[in-house]
Amino acid sequence: MTGGRLKKVLEKVVSGDQNAFVRGKQILDASLIANEVIDFWHKRKEKGLICKLDIEKAYDSINWNFLMKVVLKMGFGSRWMEWIWWCISTAKFSVLVNEVPAGFFPNSKGLRQGDPLSPYLFVLGMEVLSTLIRRAVDGGFLSGYRLQGRGGFEASSGLRINLAKSILIPVGEIEEIEEMAVELGCKVGSLPTVYLGLPLGAHQKAISMWDGVERK
Repeated sequence: MTGGRLKKVLEKVVSGDQNAFVRGKQILDASLIANEVIDFWHKRKEKGLICKLDIEKAYDSINWNFLMKVVLKMGFGSRWMEWIWWCISTAKFSVLVNEVPAGFFPNSKGLRQGDPLSPYLFVLGMEVLSTLIRRAVDGGFLSGYRLQGRGGFEASSGLRINLAKSILIPVGEIEEIEEMAVELGCKVGSLPTVYLGLPLGAHQKAISMWDGVERK
């Protein structure tokens, strides 16, 4: 019930950058927009750099206190906060020992997999990172290839960017991309690739790129 109510107001409290689980939008919109940007660069023969970031154990790591501060900052009332806190704090966790649950214990972080409320709460938490990135771009703090300032977000939210699984993808000839990847601690990828389960940067006539999608 709480998840259904939160779904109705989510579009009012998150930015237009968010596509997943927001009413009136689809997660596929992000893939379509990314392909449009790549196509725009190709047509104008411009260079670009795509950075696919991986969040390490996203649902298991998000801090509850951080989440409640986000909810409060977004203007949710006390009743809403009580509902959300009850939903996340009553979760119990267990460890399998020889494939047998070894008791249950409380925790101070993490969202339950399969809970209909969890995706919406995660979107609220990620809105903070989205806001930080926008401010960094608008303020000129995000330039070159030095990824700075993420430490505060990681410390407060519990969400950690897993750079070992993150990828830099050049569009056109990008100088020193290998050095950039070493500096960040990530890998270098190439187009075409897959983003959100759909082809990214594939030639429009490359029917073979859709084989994996059809199988799914």
